[in-house]
Amino acid sequence: MTGSRLRPVDLAREHRLSTQAIRNYEDAGILPPAERTESGYRIYRERHAQALRAFLALIPGHGHATATAIMRAAHHDAENAFALIDESHVQLREDRRTLSAVDKALRNLVPDEQARGGPMFIGPLARRLGVRPATLRKWEAAGLVRPQRDKQTGYRYYDAADVRDAQLVHQLRRGGYLLEQIAPVLEQVREAGGVAPLEATLADWRERLTARGRAMLAGAAALDVYLKAL
Repeated sequence: MTGSRLRPVDLAREHRLSTQAIRNYEDAGILPPAERTESGYRIYRERHAQALRAFLALIPGHGHATATAIMRAAHHDAENAFALIDESHVQLREDRRTLSAVDKALRNLVPDEQARGGPMFIGPLARRLGVRPATLRKWEAAGLVRPQRDKQTGYRYYDAADVRDAQLVHQLRRGGYLLEQIAPVLEQVREAGGVAPLEATLADWRERLTARGRAMLAGAAALDVYLKAL
């Protein structure tokens, strides 16, 4: 790439993208508007290349949708872009807190915990977790929670062990785990009554949060380069 004028293919080659992807990014507001030749061809500048680098660097830490929103804001309102980044950091902090809560909950598990507490029906349990009753039924269909049925009414009810399992499912879902990934964890909880078999799960979650935090730093650095060029 020579000179100050860049073609779509010049931006695309650096990241092994298609030229159509570059045009789509501009249309989506991820890249600032390009100049046009008299015949309608796009002319990009170095700031477009920097914007593309910033966007691609933001994705691993913030996700595609938030990275898009950050770049749209960055072209016109850096403060709004910073606010979006702050929100991602708040979510990362909450996810770290969730991990700590899961870790603590698992480490505090003891074999007789199933005998503690009274039963809960699906509505109160759903409200306690902040989910819909349909979500609890979905977890039941996947074999993650195993409520019993009241013999007279047929209503589901959850004993202390069921409530614990529902809480763990909810926390692990927030950590990004799929239902099929959670099932073995719950089986280990039920069988082992302790955290020893679960160290790998917690370690993997912790590593992913660390990688996300580092990705946020890399994305911030790339965005800073772009903003300085404006």
